Amino acid sequence: MRSLFRPAKAPDPAILDNHQPAIRLLQRRGLLRGGLSLGALTMLTGCDPESNDSIQSALRAVSGFNDRIQALLFNPNKLAPTYPASQVLKPPRFNAYYDIEDVKPVNGDSWRLELAGLIRDKRPWTRQQITELPETEMIIRHVCVEGWDYIGQWSGVKMRTFLERIGADLGASYVAFKTADDYPSSIDMATALHPQTLLATKYAGEILADPFGYPLRLRTSTKLGFKNPKWITAIEVTNTYPGGYWEDKGFNWFSGL
Repeated sequence: MRSLFRPAKAPDPAILDNHQPAIRLLQRRGLLRGGLSLGALTMLTGCDPESNDSIQSALRAVSGFNDRIQALLFNPNKLAPTYPASQVLKPPRFNAYYDIEDVKPVNGDSWRLELAGLIRDKRPWTRQQITELPETEMIIRHVCVEGWDYIGQWSGVKMRTFLERIGADLGASYVAFKTADDYPSSIDMATALHPQTLLATKYAGEILADPFGYPLRLRTSTKLGFKNPKWITAIEVTNTYPGGYWEDKGFNWFSGL
């Protein structure tokens, strides 16, 4: 007996080629480990698998489901492993959506951190003011969605400390970032308040070098590398979903480790 879920017309296997980037992202996160079949797509879409809109809608739905499950499993009190200083990579590995030669250094003297959204005190911060806050150091593993990793030694102010200092609404849903290299990003508030989430100003005990985010970058132990924006110029606390550079291109938004 023919399955009620099988389309009357068998789809052309070549249609998956148009969606390989999104499929690879989902497979990296493990939800569809082992591959995505045309039959699975047909089940997910509930309609013609040759429809580009249907397939994209299905992939977005699975990605969103993945995000929600990761958020439910996230433990805001669980610490990531830390490592000895002897394992720290010096200098850290450069990663961005462009080559290192295209980095445009930020002038730390004129730099200002702008604040917006659900924050009581929205006065901008200078680099000097940031460095005067209590400093925390951590040695954690940076994990890239592309499959590589390294041990890094980061110093800066805890994100929670900074959010409390500026009177941010800690019950809000998101913390969003703008950067000097046009790389918007955002994280959930639970991650922002995690004890291993820093606004980093130093690497291996020295002020961040230009290619690695000077004068301020995010460094969290609980997210994949692309969720750690560099050269931060603005922070917003909001209940409106902010998306991000890669997230708007199909990457999972939560992207927890």
